[in-house]
Amino acid sequence: MAAPQIQILNPDALGKPLGQYSHITRVRTSEFLFIAGQVGAKDGKAAGDFDAQCALVFQNLGAALSSQGASFANVVEFTTYLVHSQDIPKFMAFRAREFPKMFASGAYPPNTLLIVDRLVHEQFLIEVSAVAAL
Repeated sequence: MAAPQIQILNPDALGKPLGQYSHITRVRTSEFLFIAGQVGAKDGKAAGDFDAQCALVFQNLGAALSSQGASFANVVEFTTYLVHSQDIPKFMAFRAREFPKMFASGAYPPNTLLIVDRLVHEQFLIEVSAVAAL
């Protein structure tokens, strides 16, 4: 199986992204991996406050990727769901701190951020799904 060709792009016509994401991912690959939304929980029990849940969400995504022989370098898109708009600055701070470690190239995949009424259980504050190219 050939390695995926992943280009992270930010066309001038779209302006600069508002955070650590890019506007477009162009992918040539033979296979995709779709990871269901991960919450900040283990065995259904939430991991405390927003920051703890956010860290666990990305730990869970990393474990899902690793289980398929992939890493964050294979991610071509995220979709993020937050319950409280007040957590946006905390989410952005997490990304500013952790994404340079996860994405050593400095090219961050597109991310759609949505504020929702609630997640599957009320104690969950964040959920993130991902698409990866293998």
